[in-house]
Amino acid sequence: MRLRKDSNEMLEEEILLIAKVSDALAHPARIKIFRYIMQSNKAMVLVCNKDLVEHFDYAQATISQHTKKLAESGLIEVQKKDKFSYYYANLGMLMQYLNATKKFSVSQ
Repeated sequence: MRLRKDSNEMLEEEILLIAKVSDALAHPARIKIFRYIMQSNKAMVLVCNKDLVEHFDYAQATISQHTKKLAESGLIEVQKKDKFSYYYANLGMLMQYLNATKKFSVSQ
C-alpha cells in the first residue's frame, strides 16, 4: 500500500524559490523598486531605468544593480526597446513565492 505524500511537504524547487526571491527582497531599495514597478504596471504606466532614477534618490548604476537582482530572481521582467529597458512586475512569480512561504510556515 502506498502512502500519499503530505501536501504540506516542501519540494526542493520551493525551497530554492524562497531563497532566491528572499535574497532579491533582502534590500529595502529593491522592495521599494519592485513595489514602484508593480504599482506603475497596475496603472498601465511603462517604467524604464530613467523613471526609476528620477523617482528614487539612487545613482543610475545602483538602480541597474538592484533591477538586475530583481530580474535574476524572476520578480521583474525586462524588455529592451531601442536604447531603453522597460520593467514589468512578474506577479506570477510573486504568487509562487507567497504560496511557497505559506507552505513553509505550516510545514513540519
